[in-house]
Amino acid sequence: MATLVRAACLTNYREIAIGSGLNPERMLLDAGLSPGVLDEPDLMIPVERVGRLLQASAHASSIECFGLCMARSRFLSNLGAVGLLIRDQPTLRDSLNVLMRYQAMLNGALTLAIEEHEKIVVIREVLIAGSTHQPTRQRVELALGVMVRIVQQLLGSDWRPRRVCFEHAPPKDLATHVQLFGHAIEFNREFNGIVCSRADLDTRNPSADPAMARYAQQLVDASFRQHLASMLDDVRRTALLLLPGGRCSIEKVSEQLGLVPRTVQRRLAEQSQSFSSVVNDLRKELAVRYVNESDRPLNEVADLLGLTPSSFSRWYQSQFNCSAKESRARQ
Repeated sequence: MATLVRAACLTNYREIAIGSGLNPERMLLDAGLSPGVLDEPDLMIPVERVGRLLQASAHASSIECFGLCMARSRFLSNLGAVGLLIRDQPTLRDSLNVLMRYQAMLNGALTLAIEEHEKIVVIREVLIAGSTHQPTRQRVELALGVMVRIVQQLLGSDWRPRRVCFEHAPPKDLATHVQLFGHAIEFNREFNGIVCSRADLDTRNPSADPAMARYAQQLVDASFRQHLASMLDDVRRTALLLLPGGRCSIEKVSEQLGLVPRTVQRRLAEQSQSFSSVVNDLRKELAVRYVNESDRPLNEVADLLGLTPSSFSRWYQSQFNCSAKESRARQ
């Protein structure tokens, strides 16, 4: 089953494509998408085709930050009913909790995690690349750009994160990144996400309207019943967060989902899946990205996949019929 995302993720695509000298209708068709999706923001479309479209558009236009260009003029309203609910929460913390709760309705391939420390907060975005192992740069930059735009609409247009971190390498031209994020941008890091002040989370929203929030909640609840994520998607998103450091087990994932392991196993079996097959597929997907698209040490890759260096070597050989070093050398 394809992982889906709201067609609203392509807001501004037509304008950016035309401005870059592309034919948006032709690009959409080549990616397997109908041009009509641009006029149906609530339509759920395959996320892999969106990734294919953004990657092809960046290549054809020679604009490395194509996805980020699309994020610059995003508004909370582009998130539909969830955006309305986010807008009228009393604090940024409440708004982010709403976003995490209903993320599956917006983008089934994206998982959010908030890590609070003494003075800072890390908002991580973990992206599922998909079975085709396509490059994720465009989708990652679009997602982080949208996140910053969301916070700016809640805290003010002058707000900037303390740091913005990307797993991928830097582009040749940083002008667009600096315009949206400021100068504190780091590449080739161990995660995709933004770092901000912990005090930002509890900043009051003077424009919050409780009555509007209640109305928006009714809209979201009605929509949520129609877009409940499957158990497979739930397990994949949770496993993504628990894989690094060897923390991913069916017991831990079940605990995160509020279920017992036997229930998770049964529901996965109903979709002809098992917990071990889900985790193995995730590892293969991430291994391709980390080995072929980055220069991070292989010991670090092993840890990110929840394996020891020796077990990673054996596992990689069994999955790809070559060693990780050989695979990287070919790239």
